[in-house]
Amino acid sequence: MSAALPREAVAQAYRAACRLEVRTLKPGNVHIFADGHRMTVANFDRSADVSAPHVANPDFPVGTRIRRAVEATFAAVGQNTNLGIILLCAPLAAAAEAPGSAPHEIKLQAVLAALDHTDAREVYKAITNANPAGLGEEAGDVRAEPPPAWTLLDAMRAAASRDMIAAEYATAFAGVFDNARTYTATLAAGASPEEALAHLFLTQLASHPDTHIIRKHGPARAAEVRSRAAAVLKSLSLPSIASINTAENRARLLAFDAELKASGTNPGSLADLMCASAFAAGLQDRPDGPLAGPFRPRNLE
Repeated sequence: MSAALPREAVAQAYRAACRLEVRTLKPGNVHIFADGHRMTVANFDRSADVSAPHVANPDFPVGTRIRRAVEATFAAVGQNTNLGIILLCAPLAAAAEAPGSAPHEIKLQAVLAALDHTDAREVYKAITNANPAGLGEEAGDVRAEPPPAWTLLDAMRAAASRDMIAAEYATAFAGVFDNARTYTATLAAGASPEEALAHLFLTQLASHPDTHIIRKHGPARAAEVRSRAAAVLKSLSLPSIASINTAENRARLLAFDAELKASGTNPGSLADLMCASAFAAGLQDRPDGPLAGPFRPRNLE
């Protein structure tokens, strides 16, 4: 990234990433092929539209961006559709808007280092308002005030072992940037955005237990889903990543999707990570990056 991006370019990239995420077939999550968990694609699109101005508002620190974006979402759709997305994308947006010619990853490290106690308080309020499934009583429980000396980064580090989103903060978004590079390389090899993200999601689900599933259903169920995802991935006919969208492969993925939704199982943390990874990819190198322009879905017949 050669210069700070204007807020509208950042907001546009955010909306595009959110729209891509919900238009990608990610088993167990809401997408254009099947709603689920009492949520619809329209809920997610509306959430992206109303949260974008807050996520990309350079006049506010990260914690305030997050709180305002969550409040706007609840005012619009009345439920938690995008808390994890907002938590991950607000720091990425702040880094993209920061002055200077340093790479996005370096700017992001500076954003995280500058997080303070006020950011922690604002995010605690946002998470409490969103009331995500499995909100627990661990150290730093967000239903209380953060410890006086804690910054938001301290709070995320305390939760990193049990939450994929907190772990991204603790590792300077290493997973997000690695995923963004993989996603961009897959696009360069000829896959559509939906195909590239679908393959990345399934590969990640087959490799790591989703922490949203752990919070809601326990570690054994998360391990079962990881094993099942690995079996589904192995069953696909994939001479290229673009072929993940063939009728045969899509049928297998939709069967897995129905299986997860029938048991109320939602790999939601990983879905949030996919959105943030696509957002990071769209912010890289230039304002007209792979996701910053108008969204044009492909292969959605």
